[in-house]
Amino acid sequence: MTRVLMMIAATMLLVFGMRSPSVEAAPPNIVFILADDLAWSDLGCYGHPFHETPNLDRLCQQGLRFTNAYASAPICSASRASILTGKTPARLGFEFVTKDAAVHQKLDASVPLLTPTYTLNLPLEEVTIAERLSQAGYQTAFFGKWHLNVHYQRYLGWSPTHGPKSQGFEIAEEDFGSHPYAWGKKAPAAIDEVGKFADDSMVDRVTKFIKQKHTRPYFVMASHFYVHTPVKTPYRWLTEKYDEKIPADSPARQRRLRYAAFVETLDHLVGQIVTAVDESDQADNTLILFTSDNGGHPEYTANGPMRGSKWNLYEGGTRVPLIVRWPGQVAAGTTSDVPIVGYDLHPSFADLAGVKTTGLDGTNVLSQLKQPSSLAERPLYWHFPYYHPETGFAKAPDRIGVDDFVTSRTRPQSSIRRGRYKLIHFYEDNHDELYDLTQDVSEQTDLFAEQPQIAAELSAALQDYLTEVDARLPQDNSTHTTD
Repeated sequence: MTRVLMMIAATMLLVFGMRSPSVEAAPPNIVFILADDLAWSDLGCYGHPFHETPNLDRLCQQGLRFTNAYASAPICSASRASILTGKTPARLGFEFVTKDAAVHQKLDASVPLLTPTYTLNLPLEEVTIAERLSQAGYQTAFFGKWHLNVHYQRYLGWSPTHGPKSQGFEIAEEDFGSHPYAWGKKAPAAIDEVGKFADDSMVDRVTKFIKQKHTRPYFVMASHFYVHTPVKTPYRWLTEKYDEKIPADSPARQRRLRYAAFVETLDHLVGQIVTAVDESDQADNTLILFTSDNGGHPEYTANGPMRGSKWNLYEGGTRVPLIVRWPGQVAAGTTSDVPIVGYDLHPSFADLAGVKTTGLDGTNVLSQLKQPSSLAERPLYWHFPYYHPETGFAKAPDRIGVDDFVTSRTRPQSSIRRGRYKLIHFYEDNHDELYDLTQDVSEQTDLFAEQPQIAAELSAALQDYLTEVDARLPQDNSTHTTD
């Protein structure tokens, strides 16, 4: 009997003690935190001169910070659809925000191009990352902003046919949290006590889910409404603090006071989610990823040194913060300058779960997590065949600048980045602009005439891709009216 027991023990050592690390490690939990309209330069760990973001700064210290991360689109719905599916907005035919009717865009000014009709819902035929991970045995949960269906019953209301539960999320609870969307007609009382924040019911749902006992790996998406407008805050102690920090001659100063309070509120809420992970019994096997759905709102934040903002394809519209913490897998305090994009997240999360994907635009960027700067050079694509602003286009300034704190005119455009170079194509007059982002991150020097070969290569690659995916393009508007 003793000999038999020794043989069993030896066999168990061979099976369990000598197996490969890939077999030994359980699939990690994934906590995906998505901010709304947060600019690349809004966080302390990305160099902001006065925003205080201690929780996100700490997350940077504990993990990997990407300096060339991009949203898939310069606008909400398109970016979120791309993240969930791993496909570009051009391939999806979902390039703007969802509306109430599939009609052509109408402006308060005459324009030469007719834009594609609005896409209203993320098609159920698309396979989302939640559906992919569910197939791998993950428990999936969604809390916060969806914005991928026609507004149901109220602004941002979830559709019973195209909401999160119809797109692979096992648990999905609708809640505005403490964002001003939840205030109704009466704002809450001002809060003067330094350091005090009101409860946020949306984040409470997230932390409750994380802290509960899990019998299988989980994927939870915490989709914040912060820092999207309306930028209103009850935290008088925060606005008073930033009144002391923001220079007296700062443009849009009063808006920036409130926005700074908004950013710190978001940081506090992210801190609560990270704390919930840390206090759980699975902290060491949980990957946390934080990013934003597009660039910052130009009337509230300085996107500089990036040119442009939310709604256009200059860097300020698409470059975003992205931070990953994964204990034992990602080295603390590291940085990567290799470009990655929102549609990379789907295949990357799928790989963590052991699920292979095909037919996606994204690339598995897991190599970047463990070996920063190891990803091969490849083209990244953006497609925005619309105008903006829809109301006020007639009076909006033409030039898109750096830190000008105004909403400028955005016209139909597409872009490609490959390596250091980025080309933007403008459809109204079919002209291109070429920039070297390693030398000119503010996109001030157009190299189209100086680098004709590179411009021609990128232009051809962009057009080939748009043709391949049957991208919807703006058309001649001469036979249509906008009134």
